[in-house]
Amino acid sequence: MRFIFLFCLILITYNCKPSNEKKTSSEDTQAAETANDSDDLSDISTKDFREFKVLDSKYINTTELWDVIDDDLKDFTEDDYFELKPLILDQDIPSLQKHISEGLLSYESLTKFYLYRIKKFDRENELSLNSVIALNPNVIKQAIARDKLFQEDKKKYKHPIYGMPILLKDNINTSEMPTTAGSVALKDNTTEDAFIVKQLKSKGALILGKANLSEWAYFFCGDCPSGYSAIGGQTLNPYGRRIIDTGGSSSGSGVAVAANFCVAAIGSETSGSILSPSSQNSVVGLKPTIGLVSRSGIVPISSTLDTAGPMTKNVMDNAIVLDAIFGFDNDDSKSINTKWGASFYYGSFGVANKLNNKRFGAFKGLMEDELYANAVEVLKSQGAEIIEIEALDVNLPGFLRLLNLDMKVDLVNYLKDYGNPYLKYTSIEDIMDFNRKDSMRIMPYGQKLFQGISDDSATDVEFAKIKSTLKINGKRFFDEHMTAHNLDGVLSINNYHAGFAAVAEYPALTVPMGYAENGAPKGLTLISSPLREIDLLNWARVYEQASKKRKAPANYN
Repeated sequence: MRFIFLFCLILITYNCKPSNEKKTSSEDTQAAETANDSDDLSDISTKDFREFKVLDSKYINTTELWDVIDDDLKDFTEDDYFELKPLILDQDIPSLQKHISEGLLSYESLTKFYLYRIKKFDRENELSLNSVIALNPNVIKQAIARDKLFQEDKKKYKHPIYGMPILLKDNINTSEMPTTAGSVALKDNTTEDAFIVKQLKSKGALILGKANLSEWAYFFCGDCPSGYSAIGGQTLNPYGRRIIDTGGSSSGSGVAVAANFCVAAIGSETSGSILSPSSQNSVVGLKPTIGLVSRSGIVPISSTLDTAGPMTKNVMDNAIVLDAIFGFDNDDSKSINTKWGASFYYGSFGVANKLNNKRFGAFKGLMEDELYANAVEVLKSQGAEIIEIEALDVNLPGFLRLLNLDMKVDLVNYLKDYGNPYLKYTSIEDIMDFNRKDSMRIMPYGQKLFQGISDDSATDVEFAKIKSTLKINGKRFFDEHMTAHNLDGVLSINNYHAGFAAVAEYPALTVPMGYAENGAPKGLTLISSPLREIDLLNWARVYEQASKKRKAPANYN
């Protein structure tokens, strides 16, 4: 039962909503196909997750984790930390860059501040969150080099991501640290940089470390809590440690951003894996149009649906990070050459009446949610026209099979093209055999989803039909209303309609819209047609500035 509950609520979000929300007929149908009527479909954000099988990592030696930075941090004191707090905590990137240009901060001190916070809060203490798997041993030296280059020629380094410490979800390759996907099987997977990491570095960003994740991007164990990986342990939500779910699979990325352990983080999504942890941790998360951001060098689930995307404390930073990572990649079969001009993040954010003449569809079944209804009113106050719509009765048959069939091939291709060749894995069965050697430590929740991948097969014709049907149905779910009502976008909550956006290959952005009675964060999610990221960011920025709903987690300020 728990496997079905978690899988439908977090991974295949097209078929379920919390039972305290009114479901549409489509969602009732989908839920009935995935789970029995007796299954627990209560809101995951209110469930008590204190009974974890595993809390702390059995593979991270915290002494070794800190050893890589301790020498470089030895001159950074508690007094330094408290002096820098008001300049850094919850500040956006333009503000941080302004402080640096004025000499109040340096890239070195900014980096040391975040490392100090990670050491202070993240592991083996009463406030530990287990959000960081690894730290870049060279990051402070790299920050010092950024300072030197910046002082030599301040005009040369114009992109605002320059010198900003960024965490990567640990399924994204980088040369400084292994890329594990949270799996013991990949603990020695040293690699070259992924395409998007090269993009970040080319603009001067600093790779601070690797963030924990739901193991294998939540497509491994099935019967396990989100935010768990064998390498990283159990990630915990700073808004309700051990009580409120982190969301998944980019759990560590969402938690680390919320707790101010980095300027921003990169997550990845197949269906809801950016939207879910972003909304659950009260941060801004963007799932881009498939192909806008390269997937080369990222441990995959599905070459059909995967994408990376930015996770940030505010919309401005989200736009800046997106600008730093997008770009055409000849090695990615779905890569799109947008020919967008640079620096679109400086657009017209926050301009009065920016939403005039914008039309958004709001699901009638969600209007009973007070936070959603209030968010709709905020959009109206900013000039938007809201049309209430009923969710279409659209199925997504074969969704799980699409993921199975893609990952069976795509993981092998990743290992061959981007993984460490000394690992010697040539199939998913090889990894499953490795896991069985010490199953209690390596896979305490089992590997049910991997078994499903191994068992599944299809002809090329059958697989093509599955993909075609899903894309047609996903697009129809949004397009019928968008065409009939001339809508610019559709409004959702958290990752409720992430599955439809996934198979349609549409972009979606979630922005904090408040907190439930138990303190669990919720996000207003905007979904639109392909390559409308600039519009989504502008709309979200207007909402963010008008509502000002995000609050930092109380115990981490």
